[in-house]
Amino acid sequence: MCGIVAYIGSKEAYPIVVKGLKRLEYRGYDSAGVALMNGDLRVYKTKGKVSDLESAAKDADVSGTIGMGHTRWATHGEPNDANAHPHLSLSGKVSLIHNGIIENYATLKEGLEQRGHTFTSETDTEVLAHLIEDVMINSGLSLADAVRASLKQVVGAYAIVILSKDNPEHLIAARKGSPLVVGIGSEAGEYFFASDATPLAEYTKKVIYMKDGEIAIVENKEMTIKNIDNVVQVPYVHELEMNLEMLEKGGYDHFMLKEIYEQPRSIYDSYRGRFNAASGTFHMRSLEEYSEQLAQIKRLILIGCGTSWHAGLVAEYLFEDFARLPVEVEYASEFRYRNPVLFSDDLVMAISQSGETADTLAAMDLAKRKSATVFGVCNVVGSSIPRLSDAGAYTHAGPEIGVASTKAFTSQVTVLTLLALGIAKARKTMSDKEISKVMSALEEIPDKIEKALLLNDEIVKLAETYKDSRNFLYLGRGYNFPVALEGALKLKEISYIHAEGYPAAEMKHGPIALIDADMPVVVIATNSEHYEKVVSNIQEVKARKGKVIAVVSEGNTSLDKIVDHVIQVPETIDALSPLVNTIPLQLLSYHIAVMCGCNVDQPRNLAKSVTVE
Repeated sequence: MCGIVAYIGSKEAYPIVVKGLKRLEYRGYDSAGVALMNGDLRVYKTKGKVSDLESAAKDADVSGTIGMGHTRWATHGEPNDANAHPHLSLSGKVSLIHNGIIENYATLKEGLEQRGHTFTSETDTEVLAHLIEDVMINSGLSLADAVRASLKQVVGAYAIVILSKDNPEHLIAARKGSPLVVGIGSEAGEYFFASDATPLAEYTKKVIYMKDGEIAIVENKEMTIKNIDNVVQVPYVHELEMNLEMLEKGGYDHFMLKEIYEQPRSIYDSYRGRFNAASGTFHMRSLEEYSEQLAQIKRLILIGCGTSWHAGLVAEYLFEDFARLPVEVEYASEFRYRNPVLFSDDLVMAISQSGETADTLAAMDLAKRKSATVFGVCNVVGSSIPRLSDAGAYTHAGPEIGVASTKAFTSQVTVLTLLALGIAKARKTMSDKEISKVMSALEEIPDKIEKALLLNDEIVKLAETYKDSRNFLYLGRGYNFPVALEGALKLKEISYIHAEGYPAAEMKHGPIALIDADMPVVVIATNSEHYEKVVSNIQEVKARKGKVIAVVSEGNTSLDKIVDHVIQVPETIDALSPLVNTIPLQLLSYHIAVMCGCNVDQPRNLAKSVTVE
């Protein structure tokens, strides 16, 4: 959500900044802009895509070795040129880009207006640019000290970068509640800044993940990081585990399709080296270090948003079946605003692809304040959620550029499966033999997904049949109820077709009223103890002339004459079936969206990482 790129060094900044903004397009945005320094401060910005920005700046002076760029996802004020970033101070000498929300901007703005300030946009960001300049003028502080003093007045979340015409060799950046990464260049005095590491991989492997309340000050080719109380900090320099190939489409038409096809590898990478199926043993630090505590927990609370919440729903079945734990699955956005009853022997597990989801971070903070143990399940190394967690596990899915999560979901379910088995072992609710059986089945999943991906051509034909439908219903039971929810979410978020997922038995309690000859119903009917019940639900749909697409286990021909379309997927144990069954649903949503002419990787109104409320 929103993107920041900045550069200071000896190279021309504009090409680096624009290329970086393109790397961040997956985050979701509606306008773009740059600010450049070359003796003067020049700002170019426009509503629309980065390509529109390039067109707007085609004949302009874009020289300069210091620059910053931004892609904005509108919060305060509609998408237009005036509300696009960068924003300028009253004199036009200070320029600022900002991710996040300044909650008390109206109060700050009122005070500035009383001191003669006028504003050209509706944004909270412009207020901060004015405030920094106002503090400098009225207090005589340096730019860096004025930034620090101004941020002490701010309530809310921010990642900001600031340039000043009167400080032509300076670049200042700060963060609180919104991510900001610093890349250390190969030349002296060369630094890159970005809202995540994807724009940096081309230029450096040395990165610093800024912490909340930190301010980075680059001047005279040196960078100093201080906290908001002006105390110098010693940052940890990470080695970036990302290469350029991961950030390219690799011959696929879209990142989403590439990421669907990467799932055999991403699932393997998520469990590789973490268990021994023959002995039923684990090699996960979080399980080893917390084994005694995990054996004593009384309740598990899983929190997440969107697809991560769906992964949590799958995990609810896993932890209840394997570890015999009472489990609650919470939307992080609701959990944070309740007064939940939490105890010191509760385990709260936060699930997030990006590790920067604002609601999930706030829910974790609440849980920690109530003395619960907090585990994180996250994909992005160095992000905020792992840093806030007491322990946890990375999913190792690799960069996910498509806004609609695919490999993130299956990698999360994989890691949650291991955690459920590990806690079951600690609590002695499964024998080593039972654990080994699940582990062996998990080792077969990458090959089974490879086989499921061979259904692609069949699903293309299915998409052609249903691309003009305006509504879909997805039904599943047990482990595959969350898969129905996830299948519906994928379709609606990239094709804009209305779709809903339900437990199959709940269809009779309302949704059955929607079924007619124009309603496609996707039913997950793979082999399980619920199979006969699901077949009865299919019969109820067919009795009302609904069109049924049934996902069944390989070799099952019993539904061929009952339903309209059958998709056969490789069979696995019920607990792992979501990993296989979700594949054809991802492909179906992808191909329908492409046939509808939708922007699959950047669906409208959506952002990859939701870093604001």
